[in-house]
Amino acid sequence: MEKVIVHIDGGARGNPGPSAAGAVISDVQGRVLSEHAQFLGRGTNNEAEYSAAILGLEKIKTNWGKKKAKELAVDVYSDSQLLVEQINGRYKIVNDKLIPLFLKLWNLRTDFSLVTFNLISREDNTAADRLVNQALDQESQRLC
Repeated sequence: MEKVIVHIDGGARGNPGPSAAGAVISDVQGRVLSEHAQFLGRGTNNEAEYSAAILGLEKIKTNWGKKKAKELAVDVYSDSQLLVEQINGRYKIVNDKLIPLFLKLWNLRTDFSLVTFNLISREDNTAADRLVNQALDQESQRLC
C-alpha cells in the first residue's frame, strides 16, 4: 500500500481573527510533493487546524484521484493536540463550531484506505506553519 505524509497547520491572528490553513504533502522519504495554503477569513486557531486537515486530504484526493486515494494510506501530522485527540476519539468536542468541521474531516477519511492522525511538536511542523503565515501575510498585504 502506498503511503503519503501530510504536515498540517492552522492559525489565527487574534483568535478569533484572520485565519489560514497550510498543508505540506510528501512521500515517505520526505520529498515534498505539493504545498497548499488557504486564507480562511475570520476564525479561531482550532477551526483553522481542522480546515488544514481537510485541505490536505482534499488536495491528495484531487491530485491522486478518487480511485487511487482509496488505495492510499495517509499519515497526518499536526501540532494541535486538540485536533489529534478529538479525531482519535480521546477528547470530546465541546465547541459547536468544530462539530461540522469534525464531521467533514471524519467523512473525508473514508475516501482513503487508512488515515492516521499524529501529534508532533511545533518545531517539527515549521513548513506547514510557514504556509499559514504566508497566506495570512498575503491577505494582509492585499487589504492594504
